[in-house]
Amino acid sequence: MPLPQPLSQLWERGKRKDLFFLYLLKIIIKKNMKSYQFPNNFQWGVATASYQIEGAVATDGRKPSVWDTFSATPGRTVNGDTGAIACDHYHRFQDDVKLMAELGVKHYRFSIAWPRIIPDGRGAVNEQGIDFYKRLVDTLRQYDITPHATLFHWDSPQALEDLYGTWQNRQIAVDFAEYVTAVVKRLGDRITNWMTINEIPCFTHLGYGVNTIPPHAPGVTVATAKAVWQTSHHALLAHGLGVQAIRANSPVPCSVALVDNFAVTVPISESPANIQANALAFPFCGQNGGIIYPALTGEYHPGFLEYLGENAPDIQPGDLEIIHQPLDLLGLNIYSATYVQASDNQAGWEFLPLPSNYPKMYMPWLNLVPDALYWAARHVQETLGQNLPMIVTENGCAAPDQLTTNNQVIDSDRIMFLREYLRAVHRAIDEGYDIQGYFLWTLMDNFEWSWGYDRRFGIIYTDFATQQRLPKSSYYWLQECIRQNRVV
Repeated sequence: MPLPQPLSQLWERGKRKDLFFLYLLKIIIKKNMKSYQFPNNFQWGVATASYQIEGAVATDGRKPSVWDTFSATPGRTVNGDTGAIACDHYHRFQDDVKLMAELGVKHYRFSIAWPRIIPDGRGAVNEQGIDFYKRLVDTLRQYDITPHATLFHWDSPQALEDLYGTWQNRQIAVDFAEYVTAVVKRLGDRITNWMTINEIPCFTHLGYGVNTIPPHAPGVTVATAKAVWQTSHHALLAHGLGVQAIRANSPVPCSVALVDNFAVTVPISESPANIQANALAFPFCGQNGGIIYPALTGEYHPGFLEYLGENAPDIQPGDLEIIHQPLDLLGLNIYSATYVQASDNQAGWEFLPLPSNYPKMYMPWLNLVPDALYWAARHVQETLGQNLPMIVTENGCAAPDQLTTNNQVIDSDRIMFLREYLRAVHRAIDEGYDIQGYFLWTLMDNFEWSWGYDRRFGIIYTDFATQQRLPKSSYYWLQECIRQNRVV
C-alpha cells in the first residue's frame, strides 16, 4: 500500500543516503503496521441469545417462555412484535454458522432455551430440544468454531411463572440447577465452555417494577424495592447452584463463567483523585454492590447494604457460600458507562450527568463511552480484587441501518463504535488486564426484546419478511480485524 507522504520522503532519503537510516525506518513502518495488535491467542467471536433468534416457539416440544407471554401482551413491545419467528435460526442454523465461518470467528456464544429442554420448567426432559443443540454444536465443530453456551438468557419457562412466580421464589434456584444438570449431562461431551446466567440486573431489576409495569419479562409489578432485590438474590443463588451442577455433571474438564453487565464507572479525567473517587463510587453505581460484589467476593458490599436499608434482600444462612462459587472466567457485557469525579462531599465522589447533546447510538441508554471496556477490566482486578480471566462476551450497538439502492448496508457509524471500543480492549490488555477475547453483539439483526424488530444490532442485515441475510459493511470490517488480529 502507498506510504503516507512524510514516510515516502524519508524512504527516499534513506535509499539515497544511509542504509542504517533505512533499516530504522523499516522498523518504524513495521511497528506502525502492527498498531493495536492483539495477542496471538486472542479469541474473536460473536454472540446471540435463543429467544432473539431461534423462533420455532411451538416446535418439537418447546413450550412458552415468559418472553412469549410478555411480547404477546398488547403494548409491551414496539409494534406488538414477538419472537415467534425471529430469525428462524432453529431451521436456518447451518447457513448462519457458515456466515460465522466466512467472517473468520473461531468462537460462538449462544444460549440454550430452558423451555425447549424442560418445557414445564421442571420434570421431564425434551430430548428433541437437546437434539437441536447437538446439531448446532456439531455444525460449529465442523467449521472449527468453539461453542460457548449460556444456560439462561432471560427466557424462563412460563410454567414456572404460573406455578410460583419464577424469580420471586427461592425454588427457582433449585429448578435451575436441575435444568443445568440435564443439559450438561447430555451436551457436556460437546461443550466445555459454560456460562451460567446472563445479566442478572436485566431480568430482575428490569423485569419487576415497584408499582409500575417494568419493560422486561416477566413484567411483574411488586409492592416494594425489597421484593425486587429478592429476585436478584434468588438469581445469584441459581448461579451458585448452577456452577455446582456444571462441575458435578460435566464428563470432561470444563470452563465455568458468569456473564454480567455491571455498571461501569469511568473517571472524568485520570487524575489520582478522580481514579480514587471512581473506585469508591463503583459499588454504588447501578446494582453493583448487590450483584457483582456477592458473586465475586462472597458478600454484599457493606456500604451498599446500608444504603439499601429495609430494602435489602433476606439472606439465609449459607446463601453467600452458595453464591460465591469459584469461576474460571468472567464474561463482560459492557456497552456504556457513568462518569465520576472527586468531590468534597461526604462520599468523596459524585456521578456526573451527561449533557443533552452527548453522543449516543441508536438506543436511549447507549451513550458512547469507549473507555467503559478498559475500566470494566480494571474494576474487576483492582476495585473487586479479582484476578479472573475475562472475555468481552457482549459489545456492539444499534444503528438505523438502511439498505442502499444497490442492496448494501453502509453502517459506518457502527464501525466507528466498534473501532473505538476495541481500542479500549487493546489498552486494557496492553496494561496487563487479562481480557482473552471479544465476542461482538450480535451476529445478525434479531428480536430486540421490548424494542421488537425496530432496532438492529447485527453485523448481518436480516430481512425479517424473507429471512434473507445480508452482511453489512461492519461484517467485512470485522472480518479484516480478525484476519489481521488487530484494530483496523
